[in-house]
Amino acid sequence: MFPNAPITCVEDLRRLAARRVPRMFYDYVDCGSWTGATYRANEDDLAAIRLRQRVGIDISRRNLSGRMVGEEVAMPVALAPTGLAGMQWADGEILAARAAERFGVPFTLSTVSVCSIEDVAAHTSRPFWFQLYLMKDRAFMERLVARARDAGCSALVLTMDLPVQGQRHLDIKNGLSTPPRPTLRNLVNLATKPRWCLNMARTERRTFRNIVGHVEGVSDATSLAHWVSEQFDQTLGWDHVRWLRRIWDRKLIVKGIMDPEDARAAARAGADAIVVSNHGGRQLDGAPSSISALPAIAEAVGARTEVLFDGGIRSGQDVLKALALGAAGVLIGRAFLYGLGAMGEAGVTRCLELIHRELDLTMALCGLTDTADAARALLNAPAYPEPAARLAAPV
Repeated sequence: MFPNAPITCVEDLRRLAARRVPRMFYDYVDCGSWTGATYRANEDDLAAIRLRQRVGIDISRRNLSGRMVGEEVAMPVALAPTGLAGMQWADGEILAARAAERFGVPFTLSTVSVCSIEDVAAHTSRPFWFQLYLMKDRAFMERLVARARDAGCSALVLTMDLPVQGQRHLDIKNGLSTPPRPTLRNLVNLATKPRWCLNMARTERRTFRNIVGHVEGVSDATSLAHWVSEQFDQTLGWDHVRWLRRIWDRKLIVKGIMDPEDARAAARAGADAIVVSNHGGRQLDGAPSSISALPAIAEAVGARTEVLFDGGIRSGQDVLKALALGAAGVLIGRAFLYGLGAMGEAGVTRCLELIHRELDLTMALCGLTDTADAARALLNAPAYPEPAARLAAPV
């Protein structure tokens, strides 16, 4: 991009973020596990889907608003939970939450965010969602859920697909750890990012503030690293979801579903919604793309449990394709992080503006006037086989 060139798409934001964010934190966002095949497939498979162009239809009144998990939204898009957003730009989670609130879409705060639940609640007025990793310390889990309730969070998003962490080669090569290792390569790279360094010097939020100070014995980066390394629970199962359902009386969303059988199990365990997601290709490399898994899952549980989608969304066209294949709404992760890393709060707003405009224009050219009417008829040739007749076992 040339200096001062207009931002016309999410890819422009990505390129700008790559220049402005330190390598170790940019790569943390922009990489997948192992070979990155699943990460690439998420975008490639969405791009391969063709839309059906229509004419001769009155498209003068178009409606992009709707509801996601019972909440009114300006468009069927939410900001996904993303770890370390506060290392893309100082106080990043607060900035992203404010941008989402003004735009009228949900924001999801990660357990491993830099800004705490209380930080975000103090700087916003709209209820946000909170993402939970189930850890072995159940007392801490109960306190964390109580903090989310006290902060007014309207939904809890339980991530199911990280009982162990997938290997991400770039994170290892960059020395991304808790705390990050100050290698010579990292220090040299930081010296080329003066704006980032100045912003970080002005904030006190530089660690996992949902955890540090809230767990006995965890008071600094070193003790945090030891605690986190032992806490992810490999016994995570549907009984844990039912336990969470008992202690959380608001909306419960289960994220990380890639199989119809697991989708039905989540519904039986009490999930109000599920998110079809392969963790952005950051966990099981070699798994199918999220969009290829969506139609069968929507067919299996769509009548009982709201189906959301996550994985590879970079444009309003991608949003429309996911809606046509059965999603009630989508979550965006990397797209808004590119905006955050590029321009802070203004970059997140710009990302949402781009997606909204692309969605609006694509609907018009496809002869569609309401996102609620998106269906497979929007697709020129279905990218995936039609789902079988509704003969599956009851949810």
